[in-house]
Amino acid sequence: MSLSGQSALITGGARRIGREIALTLARAGVNIIVHYRSSSQEAEALAAELRQLGVKAYTIKCDLADEQHIDELVDNAAQIAGPINILINNASAYPKAEFDTITRSELLSAITTDAWAPFALGRRFGRMPEARHIVNLLDTRIFGDYDWRHFGYHAAKDLLALFTKMMAIKLAPQVAVNAVAPGLILPPEGMPQSYMEGLTGELPLKKVGSPEFVAEAVMFLVQSQFITGQVIFVDGGRHLREAGRG
Repeated sequence: MSLSGQSALITGGARRIGREIALTLARAGVNIIVHYRSSSQEAEALAAELRQLGVKAYTIKCDLADEQHIDELVDNAAQIAGPINILINNASAYPKAEFDTITRSELLSAITTDAWAPFALGRRFGRMPEARHIVNLLDTRIFGDYDWRHFGYHAAKDLLALFTKMMAIKLAPQVAVNAVAPGLILPPEGMPQSYMEGLTGELPLKKVGSPEFVAEAVMFLVQSQFITGQVIFVDGGRHLREAGRG
């Protein structure tokens, strides 16, 4: 299915995986709204690069930790860019918060940005007559392996996986809702690439992935006309080894 002329809102789209998703969709002719919280320079630079690919590109600022702003983001994006057909819930926070020390407020903060925001955006987006696809970005560890050092993040991604299935039912038949669960793609902020290389030993494919691989999976899902409620693991098979291991 041709995507040319459609429009996509990508949360956290200015950097890392979100940036690659924006470039991949733009090469297919999709107009892009790049959401950001604080990466204004990166967002504007990406928008300029996207326009050179022949599509329209816009930037929009929103703090997804603010519930009022969450409710306004989709409407504001449509006001500046026109009808939106695709929503990519990519934005995510990754603060360290361990099982033994995490507080209630830290857990609720993680759930707000990584689960509630995608759900609230998707619910509002699903009411728009032009809405067709939602793709949520999860994490390979939702399958069984626990991220003990980022307890709030892990809990929120598990919750978003549940929301993905529920949204797929409630927003059908107009909107297809799916997810992509990346594995070893990019090192955490501040960590070198060598950190990732040291974790590949137990992966069936024995290598680190690339943001392009995630973007390819997103592209497949937004082009599909008969898939909803699914999760594609882009992780070199990591979830196969970690299932049930904890």
